[in-house]
Amino acid sequence: MAKIDFGGVVEEVVTSEEFTLQKAQDVLKNETVAVIGYGVQGPGQALNMRDNGFRVIVGQREGGSSWQRAIDDGFVPGETLFSPKEAAERATIIQYLISDAGQVAFWPEIKTCLKKGDALYFSHGFSITYKDQTGVVPPPDVDVILVAPKGSGRTVRTHFLAGSGINSSYAVFQDATGRALERTLAVGIAIGSGYLFPTTFEKEVHSDLTGERGVLMGCLAGVMEAQYALLRKHGHSPSEAFNETVEELTQSLIRLVAENGMDWMFGNCSTTAQRGALDWKGRFREAVVPVFDDLHKSVVSGEETKIVLEANSRPDYRERLENELAEIRASEMWRAGAAVRALRPENRNKR
Repeated sequence: MAKIDFGGVVEEVVTSEEFTLQKAQDVLKNETVAVIGYGVQGPGQALNMRDNGFRVIVGQREGGSSWQRAIDDGFVPGETLFSPKEAAERATIIQYLISDAGQVAFWPEIKTCLKKGDALYFSHGFSITYKDQTGVVPPPDVDVILVAPKGSGRTVRTHFLAGSGINSSYAVFQDATGRALERTLAVGIAIGSGYLFPTTFEKEVHSDLTGERGVLMGCLAGVMEAQYALLRKHGHSPSEAFNETVEELTQSLIRLVAENGMDWMFGNCSTTAQRGALDWKGRFREAVVPVFDDLHKSVVSGEETKIVLEANSRPDYRERLENELAEIRASEMWRAGAAVRALRPENRNKR
């Protein structure tokens, strides 16, 4: 493991140079990995492992769009594509990658497929951490491991194809074989991780739920809506409001942050922008601290888990979700966004 200084705190991380692809292939040479679920994380992880030379099969319900997607991606029914139960029975490492609510519903069946010495793999600490609500309690004779890519399933694949790899956290909840850690790291490299950093199932889900509801999605969407509405209220056009709220952030500034950090981005903007950003960032930070405190308490207490499981288990969940997404899509801000995206040079050339 490499010791890296993260702003004065030294952490041990595992890079693909230290734990090489060849080593991962040696560790997993006698293993069959079943990817259960071909929705969000499943395709990226399955395709990356297959391209890296690992023995991969997919478990997905027949007849749906995800079944067809797996076929389109080259998985063959009866050879590398099976029902979830049959794939789990054939595997030595079961990647449990269906939705959190789906994991609860399918657990009684998947549990019967686990054999002594198997590994049960997660990319989210949800089901294990909140086992009192989910009922997901693995038998004691299997490894229970986690690799959680820090990005969407689509990003897992696109980073792999670009040759960059995605950052992932890893954890071992239960080591029944004495090989749980090396299996975890091997699968982490197999799915295309650029580097892996240690966590626990509990810390992974606490940070993940906070991040999704906070800066990564919920907070970001809410702040954008607030600024766009303010500018429109004061007479700015939809194009101007959207460009100053979303387009400049996503197409310019956030890329500079990704490349070199926030300080570098500040240092390469106008002096007017620098002064204003430095003066106002503290006020925004203090304003949202109480909201983040409430959010974190809701995550740790299990309240967010309760909300997720209840909502996702409703028979009309998909319909409700589409209505909520349609409301966002139909808002003026995101209709303006569609128009702005269409005017980007690369998109104008397609017309």
